[in-house]
Amino acid sequence: MDTTKFEGIFPAFYACYDKEGNISPEAVRDLTRYLIGKGVQGLYVGGSSGECIYQGKEERKVVLENVMAEAKGKITIIAHVACNNTADSQELAAHAESLGVDAIASIPPIYFHLPPYAIAKYWNDISAAAPNTDFIIYNIPQLAGVSLTVPLLKEMLKNPRCIGVKNSSMPTQDIQMWRDEGAIVFNGPDEQLICGLAMGAVGGIGGTYAAMPELYIGMRKELLAGNLQKAQEMQNEACRIIYKMCSAHGNMYAVIKEILRRTGGPDCGSVRAPLAELIDSDYPIVDQCVAMINAAIKKYC
Repeated sequence: MDTTKFEGIFPAFYACYDKEGNISPEAVRDLTRYLIGKGVQGLYVGGSSGECIYQGKEERKVVLENVMAEAKGKITIIAHVACNNTADSQELAAHAESLGVDAIASIPPIYFHLPPYAIAKYWNDISAAAPNTDFIIYNIPQLAGVSLTVPLLKEMLKNPRCIGVKNSSMPTQDIQMWRDEGAIVFNGPDEQLICGLAMGAVGGIGGTYAAMPELYIGMRKELLAGNLQKAQEMQNEACRIIYKMCSAHGNMYAVIKEILRRTGGPDCGSVRAPLAELIDSDYPIVDQCVAMINAAIKKYC
């Protein structure tokens, strides 16, 4: 299988709202163009960074439609389509296929802890609604409450459309295990991109990538070129920036959206409740993050 289109840096796309808190098609298009201009290889749309669980399915369709209007044929698009029921997930999967996305993805069902055979049926039912589109498992046990296992992955790989895993568990050993079963794997935790790549991930999907794409594109380039020390330095600097982002009262994505506004990116609004918006004491933290990002890009990129 040719996995070239899935290699590289894939920012997880942010939710874009207007001043009233509604989806802003204009901001969605602006952010898409902005990231294409930064040289990313693809986008992961409708996942955690896109605040998917706080949006209705019609809102999620609007987001994907406007991303595809700008991105189709230019970069790879993976659409996360999972809802907490099968019918809505299938509707989003069919919609994504109709737009021509490169792959769809899904977390497992959340809240109720389902047995593996029920999770497999949920995923296969979603995949069946987009029969001509590749399917990627999204393993994020710390939020979904269930972990992908080797037996469950083996069962899913019987589906010829299931090609891989977006792995957001922290153990990099998981990447090696999924690869040994024949899956392609994306590294999920931004703090360990070079570790995941070293373990064989084809690329990375990350929630902070869009705030500093140059840094992540650069560290992957350095690692692939064999410049491990420089890649490590860039990874360490990205981690320090992430820790600073997470030190604010407001949600990390509220911080990132303000960073984007201050670094030439589009205005994506704030975050949707119950995620916490920025408070006055957060703005000095944003300033520090902007300074750290600019310094890192100047030094390493």
